[in-house]
Amino acid sequence: MPVSPKDVRIVCGLGNPGAQYQLTRHNAGFATIDVLAERLGVRYWKSEGGCDTATVKIGSGPDTREVILAKPQSYMNTSGGPLSKLARAHKVAANEILVVHDEVDLPEGRIQVKFGGGLNAHNGLRSIADKLGTRDFSRVRCGIGRPPGKMSVAD
Repeated sequence: MPVSPKDVRIVCGLGNPGAQYQLTRHNAGFATIDVLAERLGVRYWKSEGGCDTATVKIGSGPDTREVILAKPQSYMNTSGGPLSKLARAHKVAANEILVVHDEVDLPEGRIQVKFGGGLNAHNGLRSIADKLGTRDFSRVRCGIGRPPGKMSVAD
């Protein structure tokens, strides 16, 4: 069952580690987490369960809560292992996870939020669903469009 945005405990961006992938469209999830971290004043990342993580406080007053920003440091297609390990360590249920990822089936710049459902042939999402044992997690789909010509999605 979907949770309200105030119940999200992990926001995970998908991407590939390494400088050669940093500015690729395929790393839209990592880029989104980096912007969010900058805007929330993150100064320190730590390695935890195969993910780079930062804990941020969101909200104000009695509604303030901690959220973990995460970037799995495996390649995107195997990101389910590190994310599920992180979720288990913090006792976070799948429906309390929000995954930010690239989406070739959306035009560049378009954003779509969804809960559960199909994986749209996205191997990173497939890995996460396999390791969590469910597709019941929230996603922010960041449109990158189809690559031109025979260019790889990962480039």
